[in-house]
Amino acid sequence: MNKNTFSSEDKQGISPKNVNPALFNLSEFNKKPVEVRFTLDETSSDGGLLLLNEIDNQIGLCEKLSQCIEDHRHQSYVRHSIGSMIRQRTMQIAAGYEDANDCNFLKDDGIIKLCSQSDKPLATQPTMCRLENQPKSTELYKMAKVFVDHFIGSYTGAPRFIILDCDDTSALAYGQQELALFNTYYGDHCFMPLHIYEGVSGKLVTTILKPGRRSKSVNVFAILKRLVNYLHQYWPDTLIILRGDGHFCSKEFMDWSHNDQATGFITGLTGNKTLNKLAKVTIESAEREFKQYGKPVKRYHSFQYKAGTWGHPQRVVVKVEANSFGTNVRYITSNLKVVRAKALYEQGYCARGAASELRIKEHKTYLLSDRMSCNSFMANQFRLFLHSAAYVLIHTLQTEMLKGTKYCKATMKTIQLKIIKVAAKVNFMKTKVKIELPKEFLTAPEFKKCFNMFEVLRI
Repeated sequence: MNKNTFSSEDKQGISPKNVNPALFNLSEFNKKPVEVRFTLDETSSDGGLLLLNEIDNQIGLCEKLSQCIEDHRHQSYVRHSIGSMIRQRTMQIAAGYEDANDCNFLKDDGIIKLCSQSDKPLATQPTMCRLENQPKSTELYKMAKVFVDHFIGSYTGAPRFIILDCDDTSALAYGQQELALFNTYYGDHCFMPLHIYEGVSGKLVTTILKPGRRSKSVNVFAILKRLVNYLHQYWPDTLIILRGDGHFCSKEFMDWSHNDQATGFITGLTGNKTLNKLAKVTIESAEREFKQYGKPVKRYHSFQYKAGTWGHPQRVVVKVEANSFGTNVRYITSNLKVVRAKALYEQGYCARGAASELRIKEHKTYLLSDRMSCNSFMANQFRLFLHSAAYVLIHTLQTEMLKGTKYCKATMKTIQLKIIKVAAKVNFMKTKVKIELPKEFLTAPEFKKCFNMFEVLRI
């Protein structure tokens, strides 16, 4: 390996720009020496962000989020606008760079510059950290509303029904972060972000950061009531169905929606002695049949039940499974009366596993939205919104632009690896910006299809 090509003059203070970059030798190829230098300017390994940039230009999500934040900086000293920094961080998150520290190494990335609408070096970690701690609670509320408004605007007309899949997940914390509480279920200090998706389409409605404990039913009701009322302002005749596991079974929500024909719910229900007594015939029947024939048995039955604190009786569906592992009894409750018990449980309630939990996995595991590195609770909420913006852009690319391709049902990790991670060279010229992609790569047909669609959309 050759020595570094720094001369004695370089060591005396010559600018690094005038220094020849280090040369590295690799194994020979066909008896020819192989040399490596880090010399390419304005290049990127994330050429697929061009597609997300075009989508954002169409839907204006990052611009709307930036408009929620008031810029109190002295403008004569400002190098990076709020809009530019939000685009920068959102695109970096979409490409798999989840932390603000990554900004230091990507400030000269040609594609991210283009996506950030800047031809100058981008914001680094200290600047981005100041942005994360800037939004106030009222501004964060406006940003949450932007996501809901985008969800509404993604429909060309009022849908006949939508399903609000609600679930929370853990985001492990460190040290003494604000409102990072100890959760006995996870055995650690954490936050509990609330994710809300539309169950059929997978569209994100909004994400809300919560302290690290299970929400009380009254707190769940306060959030969902405001959301449902807001959606009904635009879609008064749309049936809005809340779907969630047992801790989303809110007596306040059930009582509130009792006389509302446009609001429904399907939630899990914790079993108790009274429920077991009402389901006794079904349980004993399933156990008797399994004992007689030795084959696994699954039975469903529905009945009316009113807990002591409930204002009205509700429909309860019991599922009983009897097999060699024993008897498994599960309950759900719903105000949907025209659906048969088996269909309500299997097609209604169980579908939330694919619709909600897999979407949270995409948001949390693939886009790394559980990276809550700020001390301030509101700063971490802002971070969660940036990850949500990346989710919206990739989901739109997946379901709209890649429709009809093999990637329309791929995971977001596959989208990152196959679509976003494409080499690109950017040349910022006086009269135009020239971008060069490889002549041949795996997803070139999908790129060409998307580029043609964008040209049509811009007409």
